Amino acid sequence: MSENLDLSLVSRRVAEVLEADIVFGRIASGARIVEEDIAERFGVSRSPVRESIRLLERDGLVLRAERRGARVSPMSRRDLDEVYSCRLPLEGIAAAEAALRRKPDDVKNLQSILSNLQRAFRKGDITAYFEANVAFTDTVHEAADNTTLKRLLGTISKQALRYRFLAYRSFPHLMSPSLDGNGEVVEAIRAQKGDEARVQTEEMIRGSWAAIRSCVPE
Repeated sequence: MSENLDLSLVSRRVAEVLEADIVFGRIASGARIVEEDIAERFGVSRSPVRESIRLLERDGLVLRAERRGARVSPMSRRDLDEVYSCRLPLEGIAAAEAALRRKPDDVKNLQSILSNLQRAFRKGDITAYFEANVAFTDTVHEAADNTTLKRLLGTISKQALRYRFLAYRSFPHLMSPSLDGNGEVVEAIRAQKGDEARVQTEEMIRGSWAAIRSCVPE
């Protein structure tokens, strides 16, 4: 990366790469984040690295403590329960509002992503399925057209991502009910049935939540 790039842009790019590393487990839960190592890895000064760590801390992916530095936020049942007890109702609201406010292009986009989910499922490609599923959720948020809701979901969604990936990595069989459930959500949104979209979304999240609890430490 060039030092001539705008500092905030460099910070965001570094944060995006580190976020992906954390979500996909390439940087382990609880691991230290060493500024010097990151600066060397990306070929930048420590200033944008500090800002990228601040962005990750804002999103709940990194913890910083005085004289102890930064580390990846530990994954635990308590953290999972805190994140998902907030995520579940908010995602339900988003699905309901998407059904009521959706535009024709929103439905087309969701149907296209559903096709990507089906292809990834047939191939047994967990990473591709996860990425398409995240795109599906983001599209529902956009269709809901609620700025405050989107802001609230933004941070929670970042914290939930690594648990969502862990669920598919640990329990690949979850892709099947997820695919069926997402199909029902698309149909409910297309038909503008808000209650059905909410109920189906919450049901999928509850199932994933229960599965993840069995594979994270207390």
